[in-house]
Amino acid sequence: MIGEKAFTMGVLLVVSIFVARHLGAEGYGVLSYAFSLGTLFAMATHMGLHGLAVRELVRHPDDQKLLLGTMFSLKFAAGVLAFLLFLTLVFLTETPGSTPYYTLLILSGIILLKPFEVFDFWFQARVIARFSSFSRIIAGLLFAGTSFFLILKDAQVPAFASAYLIQAGFTALLFSLFFVLKSGHPPPLLHFQKEKAKKLLSESWMILLAAVFAMVYLKIDQVMLRWMIGSTEVGLYSVAVQLSEAWYFIPSMIAASIFPKLIELKKDQPEQYQIRLQQLIDLLFLAALGVAVFISLLSRPLIAFLYGVEYESSSLFLSIHIWAGIFIFMRAAFSKWILIENAVIFSMITQGLGALCNVLLNLLLIPAFEGTGAALTTVFSYAMASYFALLFHSKTRPMFWMMTRAFTAPFRLRMS
Repeated sequence: MIGEKAFTMGVLLVVSIFVARHLGAEGYGVLSYAFSLGTLFAMATHMGLHGLAVRELVRHPDDQKLLLGTMFSLKFAAGVLAFLLFLTLVFLTETPGSTPYYTLLILSGIILLKPFEVFDFWFQARVIARFSSFSRIIAGLLFAGTSFFLILKDAQVPAFASAYLIQAGFTALLFSLFFVLKSGHPPPLLHFQKEKAKKLLSESWMILLAAVFAMVYLKIDQVMLRWMIGSTEVGLYSVAVQLSEAWYFIPSMIAASIFPKLIELKKDQPEQYQIRLQQLIDLLFLAALGVAVFISLLSRPLIAFLYGVEYESSSLFLSIHIWAGIFIFMRAAFSKWILIENAVIFSMITQGLGALCNVLLNLLLIPAFEGTGAALTTVFSYAMASYFALLFHSKTRPMFWMMTRAFTAPFRLRMS
């Protein structure tokens, strides 16, 4: 699974470089805006079921058909509603027949394919998640091949939106095929039980809100840039975001590798648990600091080499946006702490504060500073969600002080 994440992100980054150079800042801005807006609406299909679904499938293997069917129905119903709202927004805000209009219409189909993720839950519950990884890798290669073919054919923006839709459709198809091969029976999409749906929703609503808030402050900046400035600025900003976020798989891998040991220490050796938790936060901070310094110093030549002179102004956005990684990296430890301490509500609260901060600051800073304002907003909102918000409650305050201590890690290491 880790290999698949690294591979997929690498492939997407390489493809995005060539597509951005082919389409130019304005065309790439339209594509990035459409994809970001579609991603926001697709969050409706999350339903807070991802971790919960795996747990329920492990606990109740005899009810897997009913569970999968119920979860698919919930996600599909949410997807249809999100799809209709998305189309309504497109019809109200875009000129019929324009490039953004067709691009958004094509990408809207991805929303209806999201419910097929339920088979990924089944693979994880059966500890055969490699089949999910295989599906995504194959679909990613198809996406890359399609994109390069479109570049050779000098295709325009809507055609590249079709490549994203093909990737999503092929992933859903492979999920379904692998499920049939491993389970020996057809996908149980028509099974539904009202009682199970109520139980799942009663437990998932906080996780859903946290996921929605997180996606808001990950994607809303590109949407607001398009609405307030224009597609060209979105294109310039998007390439900076991609290079900045390409590093975000690192903290997840580090935290996941240490998570089981932290659970064990919390139960048997509480003092050692605190020491190891601090060491984890220190490690994540140092890794993020190294990446931020490295990218900040090389942002201008890096952008010029990868994307060309047209995207030169993206280097300023990148040199600012990369510092948000400090808080993203440390939040990986906080996310594991939330699970260990059974404090899921703080995920919702902190993500909500981050989303609110992001929207308000974007409204204030984008008109004045355009892409630079969006990059500054990203840093401030991530800091709010993953650091400053922890100071406000006695339960999370110890994590705030541990993160604060991590800022001194370079000096403590030097002294030792």
